Amino acid sequence: MSAVDARQILEKYYAYANAGDWDRWCDLFADDQVMDEQLAGHIEGLEVLRSMMKGMGTMYRTFRNEPLHLLVDGEKAAAVSHLSAVSASGEPVEAEVMNFFRIVDGKIAYMANYHDTAPFQVLSQG
Repeated sequence: MSAVDARQILEKYYAYANAGDWDRWCDLFADDQVMDEQLAGHIEGLEVLRSMMKGMGTMYRTFRNEPLHLLVDGEKAAAVSHLSAVSASGEPVEAEVMNFFRIVDGKIAYMANYHDTAPFQVLSQG
């Protein structure tokens, strides 16, 4: 896979998330994907991810995750982004995010994300 292809996958990852198109967002992942999500934990398998993402539309009134820097090196990639959201209860969420990706055969095989968890604590309290 070329760096251009991997970069296009990352660009789609953010475009679909920002459009709230979670079905197409999930389509970017391999069937046997593995994700280490800082808040949701360890997630294995595309169907588990799809099931989990069905609730995203109701969790947030608005959701934007704007990429600031994308770095691609073969099948490995990283993205630094800024997340701005408003929860369903109206609480604002602002967080700096770092994602690591491994992209194999045009699909995200592994992803891990890291961010400040304090802005999300209001969601678990609400």
